[in-house]
Amino acid sequence: MLISYKWLNEFVDLSDVTPDELADKMSRTGIEVEEVIRPEEGLKKIVVGEVVECIDHPNSDHLHICQVNIGDEVTQIVCGAPNVKSGQKVIVALPGARIAGNHKIKKGKMRGEASNGMLCALEEIDISESVTPKEFADGIYILPEDAVPGESVFPILGMDDTLIDLAITPNRADALSMRGTAYEVAAIYNKPLHMQDVVLEEVSDLASDKIAAKVDNQEAVPVYTLRYIDHIEVKTSPMWLQARLMNMGVRPINNIVDITNYMMLEYGQPMHAYDAAKFNAQSMEVRHAKENEVLVTLDGEERTLSPEDLVIAADGKAIGLAGVMGGQATEVTADTTAIVLEAAQFDPVSIRRTSQRHNLRTDASSRFEKGINMAAIKEASNAAAQMMTTLAGAHVYRDMVIASDTEPQFVELTITTERINALLGTELTVAEVENIFAALRFETTVNSNELTVVVPPRRWDISIDADLIEEVGRIYGYNKLPVTLPTGATTAGGLSPKQIFIRHTKKFLAGLGLQEVISYALTTEAKATAFTATKQDAVKVNWPMSEEHAVLRQNIASGLMDDIAYNVARKNHNLSFFETGTVFASRGENNLPEECQHLGIALTGEWQPATWNQSAVAVDFFTLKGIVEAWLSYQHIQAEFVATSELAQMHPGRTAKIMVGDTEIGFVGQIHPQFEADNDLPIVLVAEIDLDTVLELKRPCKAFKSVPKYPAVTRDIALLVDETVENADLERCIHDNGGRFLVDVSLFDLYAGVNIEAGKKSMAYQLTFVNDEATLTDEEIEQAMAKIINQLSENFDLVIR
Repeated sequence: MLISYKWLNEFVDLSDVTPDELADKMSRTGIEVEEVIRPEEGLKKIVVGEVVECIDHPNSDHLHICQVNIGDEVTQIVCGAPNVKSGQKVIVALPGARIAGNHKIKKGKMRGEASNGMLCALEEIDISESVTPKEFADGIYILPEDAVPGESVFPILGMDDTLIDLAITPNRADALSMRGTAYEVAAIYNKPLHMQDVVLEEVSDLASDKIAAKVDNQEAVPVYTLRYIDHIEVKTSPMWLQARLMNMGVRPINNIVDITNYMMLEYGQPMHAYDAAKFNAQSMEVRHAKENEVLVTLDGEERTLSPEDLVIAADGKAIGLAGVMGGQATEVTADTTAIVLEAAQFDPVSIRRTSQRHNLRTDASSRFEKGINMAAIKEASNAAAQMMTTLAGAHVYRDMVIASDTEPQFVELTITTERINALLGTELTVAEVENIFAALRFETTVNSNELTVVVPPRRWDISIDADLIEEVGRIYGYNKLPVTLPTGATTAGGLSPKQIFIRHTKKFLAGLGLQEVISYALTTEAKATAFTATKQDAVKVNWPMSEEHAVLRQNIASGLMDDIAYNVARKNHNLSFFETGTVFASRGENNLPEECQHLGIALTGEWQPATWNQSAVAVDFFTLKGIVEAWLSYQHIQAEFVATSELAQMHPGRTAKIMVGDTEIGFVGQIHPQFEADNDLPIVLVAEIDLDTVLELKRPCKAFKSVPKYPAVTRDIALLVDETVENADLERCIHDNGGRFLVDVSLFDLYAGVNIEAGKKSMAYQLTFVNDEATLTDEEIEQAMAKIINQLSENFDLVIR
């Protein structure tokens, strides 16, 4: 939220406080200041000029030779703007001037004609294109007729002001207005406020004779008011109003729209003006949209509505998206002579969901989402109507039409100085606390050391005594709070076994070349419940910030997919990520979600890039399986990988469960091709492991073994088996029957195709035998091999090759 220092001075006398001092003080009392902006800083020698003559350049089809009065002389400037004409007051950058981007203007020649300066558009003096009035978007800016040639343009454009950029948190939405900020600043400095009451001039005709309105859902629309205003002359706003709007980041449109925006900035109350001639005002209503109802909003977009959207309707058709944006059909234009002025309050949740659903976030929706001052709705409407009488010659019809009304609530709280001092560590007296509440404009009654405080509706963020204590602390000054060290017994710090386990895991994976990432724990419901074989109810957040972060995750893999997609979209293709984090199962005891730690790993692209002496090696199932096996071995865990097709997001033929005995600890595999296509992903390998389950496993302690004194003996065996037979089953059978001297079984060849019966495959294993106490004999080896072959033949339909 941008705050104008000069505008703020109209409410609070800050002549003894510099903008920088004000910014520092506000940051130290609870509202962070992101930046102090001086619009004219870095610009110089930019003045008002009057074009006294404008002719076409003889050597160009678009340039103009202008004779410009700059106060003390008439100078020649060549200009290419299509809208330059004789008699205009314009912005002139003189030779030696500095304009936006620190560019220096010099005398020169353009197509053979001297040019002593530059006629400027607003963008060239560092005013954003987004706030430039549309009629000047493609040319130079035309100043008011009363601008004096030779004088600085900065006071005319309001650039001699200082802007303070406030980082408003959701709980302090009262500061999303000049008046709200004025209350804050007056409290900080304990200064008086200067806020004039609105005196509205109304004609004798009743507004209710011209307009009528009804609200279908009072809870969704607690306050809804309308005013009928005619005899309007729509024109360009005066320069002071345009300058204030542009400084605050709002594009000037015309005097009527500008007044509604101005009141939004001053009061924090969004308003909307409807052209009364473009709809039947007698039938206005606020209702929920019909299924697939269509509305073209002011931005020209056709939007298909849903019954969850609130709309303003007339003649049975939607004419505005309530609290978000008006409709194009009732837009105020140069031909408008009468308007219906709307000031209301809408349900914040409804507005936020509508804004998110249509990807349409406006200044109005932002304020409605965070909350507005109910006590100022009618006052703001009156102030806007009165300004229209001044700037547009309007006639305001008597009495506003009220379709829905809710009395603003004052919150009464009782607190003692003992409780305040106990929590803040201070020794404040009753009088000091009373003075702080007086500075905040909170009505206070004192009874001994007990204070009864009445909080006005403009501070709707205060509802409990802790909020009052916070107000006392920040106005008193956080820097004044006593600094004390903790007292009491202390214990030596240390890491829990789980923390040590996770740290070792991170260190190991980083050592393999993987990069740690951190994903959001909040996601969408679809992503939260993906990559899980057993479906559980999603754990939803009661007040989500957005639909994309509304549900607690039940897996790590979805976040890794988002990370992969983000990087691939930015041309980063060889990625190896891992993440450890908390996942949340369905609600358990006390309605709280059960939390557990998971490890996720994701790979895509090339594991080994191509170089002059080696070819590129793309990641595949076995790359990731090898990483998982290496980590499990590091943890002294022997696991088996069992093919599975239970996970809808995983490739059914390239995914395996990770089993330790009868315990499933996770999965590893390739993402399903359809999932990759739907999410613009390349081939991605992913693994996810339940770290809590792994930590609970009984793991043998590996003891040191000396290098065998006696030689190892190897034997090879080739098996012709059905293609459905899995390697894990064969290896398990060989290990179980190989005897105590069998120390290793490894698959070294796999073949299917020519010379192999259809539906069959050949698998060749190397078996390694070692006896630590003596040299193995052929007889011992043959006995072991015979038992292995016998059991393989019994358990599997195979042929020994």
